[in-house]
Amino acid sequence: MERNQKTVRMWIITCLLFILVQASTENDRVFKMCGTWRHGNASRNLKYDLKTGCKEIEISANERTLSIKGSITAKCTQSSSINLESKPLQNQSPFCVFWEPLLDLLIVQLNGKNHTLCQTNGLQETCCTDLSQEKQETPALYGIVNGSIHGDPIRYDVMEKYTFRGDTINCKKKFCDEASKKPSGANMIEEVVMKSNKTGRVDLPCAQSTVIEMKEGFTGLSLTLPAPRNVAPNMIPSVYLPSCLKSMSRSTSKVVCTYYKNKTLFQGGSSDVVLLDDIVGLSVENEIIENLPEPVKIRFYHSPLSLNHSRRCVSWDTRKNIEVNWTYDGCETVEINERETECHSNHLTYFAILVQVEQKATVRHLKALTFITAVGCAVSLVSCLVLFYWLCKRRGKKTQTSLVHRGLVVAIFLLCLFFILTGTLANVGDGIICKITGSLLHYALLSTLCWMAMEVFHTFLLIRKVFNSTLPTWIFYLGGFGLPVLLVGILLSIGDIYGKRDIIPSDDIKNPYHMCWMLMNDKSLLAHYIVNLGLLAVVVSSGAVMLFVVVREIRKRPDWKKSHVAFLSIWGLTCLFGTTWGLGFLDFGPLSEAILFLFCIINSLQGFFLMLRYYALDRMKNDDRSISDRSSSGSSKQPMLHTHEKS
Repeated sequence: MERNQKTVRMWIITCLLFILVQASTENDRVFKMCGTWRHGNASRNLKYDLKTGCKEIEISANERTLSIKGSITAKCTQSSSINLESKPLQNQSPFCVFWEPLLDLLIVQLNGKNHTLCQTNGLQETCCTDLSQEKQETPALYGIVNGSIHGDPIRYDVMEKYTFRGDTINCKKKFCDEASKKPSGANMIEEVVMKSNKTGRVDLPCAQSTVIEMKEGFTGLSLTLPAPRNVAPNMIPSVYLPSCLKSMSRSTSKVVCTYYKNKTLFQGGSSDVVLLDDIVGLSVENEIIENLPEPVKIRFYHSPLSLNHSRRCVSWDTRKNIEVNWTYDGCETVEINERETECHSNHLTYFAILVQVEQKATVRHLKALTFITAVGCAVSLVSCLVLFYWLCKRRGKKTQTSLVHRGLVVAIFLLCLFFILTGTLANVGDGIICKITGSLLHYALLSTLCWMAMEVFHTFLLIRKVFNSTLPTWIFYLGGFGLPVLLVGILLSIGDIYGKRDIIPSDDIKNPYHMCWMLMNDKSLLAHYIVNLGLLAVVVSSGAVMLFVVVREIRKRPDWKKSHVAFLSIWGLTCLFGTTWGLGFLDFGPLSEAILFLFCIINSLQGFFLMLRYYALDRMKNDDRSISDRSSSGSSKQPMLHTHEKS
């Protein structure tokens, strides 16, 4: 007796493990009834009698026969008996009955072997499901022990028969409703279409699919996807499948192309992501395809997008990411025209490819900022010419200090000149002219920043007396003019950095401002962060340190107590050392607009401010010289602002 109890416990554990394994692999089946068939030692058979309709299914067992019969199928009418030859252990056999009404598929798994009683014959519109248990028969010696539904136990003792009644429903609609509630809903749809054992068009309320069989000699295929009736023919996406999609190791492969007009299945992720309504899913039967030598191409047709939106193709690999996670990896966006966008993908594994609409950054008060900057640059342009003439004419024009100042003036002049020209050339010139102008404008900007760095370095040498002799002038010219040539040359060799750039005003997005500058792509953004912002950070930080050092030195002089002298000292050195460009790092928060206006005003007038500074210095120097001539003690007074002017 004790031995029999141990045997029963062992089989209970075995059946529970069997149920758990099946629950993990067959959890998409609508009906699953499992148990253990207790039978005799004689020959056994599996008997079934299935008819169309929606009445009931009866699962029974006795000493020799496991029987499945009833009326629950949509199209399947089968009646037969299967002899079971293998001898089970301990006169017991674990089994499960699986019913998938959408596919009209009925499978009995007995001792780990599948017996398909009803083959799938496409997706069924009306089907019999929601099977509920009826009154059970009394216990018997032979029959079904440890019966369960979806892993939930029904009875532990031996039962001769279980009966389940069903209801008639719209199976396709219910399936779509369930798929829309699950993160893996897109997977569910493509898998059930693949299992439908159909080729050609397969329709569901939530998606329309085309199943294509790729046979030996497949040379590629272009097709227009099936779509709902309410979609205009000229708005239906098309797909190109290259020949390399067909695996060489398989004689026949199936590919499912699915068109989703409703994006409910694909919501999630970042709240700022906006998707177009049309979504295409592609999957290949039992294969993961990556690194295709020729890309799959999906062409979308859509209404023209606003100018403050851009188009980018993205994909979501539902096999790797259960949650919605759109990515740009492996997707290339080709803008055919304003109404057509083509996505090229080099990998394919149960994921959707679509067009993402992302809002471009707009600039508030763009017209006012452009006007202020243009006027400031025009004033600086004239100021630089006057200042350059004055630096060349003054005594000591060949000193190293004067040469460094002239280098900075030339760089600011070029920056203002190319900025004024960039808008005009962007509107009238072609792509090559705009590329050249953009690179020259970038060169002038880098040269201006480098010459400001040279001013900082030169001032440091003068104040700290690092070298007894003056450094060769060519070192400064190499840093001020040569380094920018190298940086711009590297970016030109990389390619796709410079060209026509549109800056969109927030108050009039249909009339963007065109300029020749760095493009808005990944390579240009990376170059901007590394080269522009990196160099600006170096100049601003070193200029701020040097400004502090110089101010600390000249505070010891008596003239520092004069307010106008102190202001001129700080303001002049701030412009000279480029610290005003640091305002660009403060463009955030509630004061961002005020900072932006201040940045444009100060830096566009930088040439004008430098001219005023040198004019004031010259006036103060002449006044000091006059005082020195009239006073014997005046020779000891030197204008404090000329500490870094002497070489």
